[in-house]
Amino acid sequence: MRWKGRTVIALVLISMVASSFVTMAIMKTSASASSSQGGALTASSMALFSGSGDYPKEFQKLYEAFSAIKKDYIQNVTTEQLVEGAIGGMVGSLEDPYSDYMDPRSAEEFTSTLHSTFQGIGTEVTMQNGRVTVVSPFKNSPAERAGLRPNDQILSVNDESLEGLDLHQAVTKIRGPKGTKAVLKVVRAGVPEPLTIVCVRDDIPIETVNSQIIEKNGVKVGVINLTQFSTDTAKHFKEQLAALEQKGIGGLVIDVRGNPGGYLLAVKEIGEVLVPKKGKIVQIEYGNGGQQKEEYFSTTEAAKPYPISVLINGGSASASEILAGALRDSGNYKLVGEKTFGKGTVQSTMEMNDKSQLKLTIAKWITPSGDWVHKKGIKPDFEVKQPDYFNATLLPADKVLQRDMAGTDVKNLQLILKGLNLSPGREDGYFDEKTEEAIKQFQTSSKLEVTGKVDAKTRSSLEESLRKTMTKPENDLQLQKALDVVTGK
Repeated sequence: MRWKGRTVIALVLISMVASSFVTMAIMKTSASASSSQGGALTASSMALFSGSGDYPKEFQKLYEAFSAIKKDYIQNVTTEQLVEGAIGGMVGSLEDPYSDYMDPRSAEEFTSTLHSTFQGIGTEVTMQNGRVTVVSPFKNSPAERAGLRPNDQILSVNDESLEGLDLHQAVTKIRGPKGTKAVLKVVRAGVPEPLTIVCVRDDIPIETVNSQIIEKNGVKVGVINLTQFSTDTAKHFKEQLAALEQKGIGGLVIDVRGNPGGYLLAVKEIGEVLVPKKGKIVQIEYGNGGQQKEEYFSTTEAAKPYPISVLINGGSASASEILAGALRDSGNYKLVGEKTFGKGTVQSTMEMNDKSQLKLTIAKWITPSGDWVHKKGIKPDFEVKQPDYFNATLLPADKVLQRDMAGTDVKNLQLILKGLNLSPGREDGYFDEKTEEAIKQFQTSSKLEVTGKVDAKTRSSLEESLRKTMTKPENDLQLQKALDVVTGK
C-alpha cells in the first residue's frame, strides 16, 4: 500500500493520539488463515508464510514462531490473537508514538473525537517513555477545569494503574459515562509529589471555532479561538471571520493555545485565506529520506487590511504549529505566548475491511522558512507567561483542608487564594493562621458559613471563583499582549 501526494491530503491527520504500525498484507490474509481451536494450520495460513507471491521470505521466520505456538503452547490461542500480537511487535519496533493500529472499537472512538460529541474528560494524550502524557486538555473540558496541564503524566485512573497498558487501553479507562468521576494520579514536572486530580466526565462537544470582539486601545479586535482542526473547522472559521470583518474589526488575534492539531486539510484551507502574496503554507516531505515533496501555497494575493497575531503555548501542536509557522514565515505576523509542543510529523489513516484502522507516520512537515520543529517547537516573538494561579488544580474532594495541615493540597489552595487577591500569608503549603483568615474572608464575601475550613461548599465556590477569574480577558496576560501587538502598542 502506498500513500501518494495530493491523494492523501484529505485523509492526513496531524493529531497527537499515539499509535502503531500494521501491514495490510497480514490483516487481509488473516481472515482466511484462521485455525480451529485444536491448533491445526490451514492451507491458507501455510501459503501466507510460504515466501511465495508478494510476501517477503523473512515471513518464514514469523511462520515458524506462529506454527510452534499453535502446535505446542499449553493453552489454545486463536489465529487472530497471534496476528494482533505480531502487529504489536512490529509497532514496538517502530518506536514511533504517532503510528498506530486501532481495532474496530478503538478506531470508532478515535474517529468520534474528530467528528461529533463523545463522553469523557476531554484531553488529547500521547505515550511518552511508557507513560500516558497529556498533550493538551480541550478548551472548557472537565480536564481543563480540573487543572490538567500539557506534559502531565497520568499514572492511574480510579486507583487502577496504567502501567503496561497501550494507549488505547489507557484511554478506555480514562473515558466513561457522563457524570462519573475519573480520579487521576498525575506526575507534574517541578512538583515533588504526585497530584490527585478529579475529573467529572461529561459530554465533550467538538465545537472547534468560537469568536468575539474585544476593544483595546480604541481598536475593535476580532479574537478567533481554534480548539482543534476538525472536518468543518475551516468552513466555520471563514464564516466567523467574515462576520467579524463585517463588524469593522481593526485587528485579528488567532488563538491556538491548547489546540492539539487535527486535519491537515483544515489548516491548509485556513492558511489559504490568511497568508498573503500566495505565500507558502507548508512543505510536506514523504517517505524515508523525503524524496517526494509537496508544497502548499495560499490562494490569496493581498494581505488582510489589519494586523494579525497568533497566540501559542505548550499545548499547541502539529496542525496548530503549521498555521503558526505559516503566518510567521509567510505573513510576517507575530506569535505571542509560549513555545509550542513540537510535533513535525504527518499521519495518514486507512480503514481496513473490518473497520480497524492503520494510522501511519508517512511524512514530516517543514515550515516555509525550512525549519523542522519536531521535538523543538516554535518560539514566540513575544514570550509571555500566564500568572501562577493559571496552573492551579482542583482542590481535593475527599478531605477538609484546615489549620495546621501541610502538603501540596494546601500549597495549591494558597495559589488559588492568591489568584483571588486574598493573601494566604505564605505559599509553602502550610495552613497557618493567615491562610485560615484568608479563607474566612472568602467565606464572608461569598455568604458561606465562616469556619476557616475548606469544606465541600467552600471548595466548590473557590474553584468557581477562580474559573471566572481566569476566563476574564483582562487577566489573560498572553491575550492582552496579543491585543497590544495588533493595536500597535
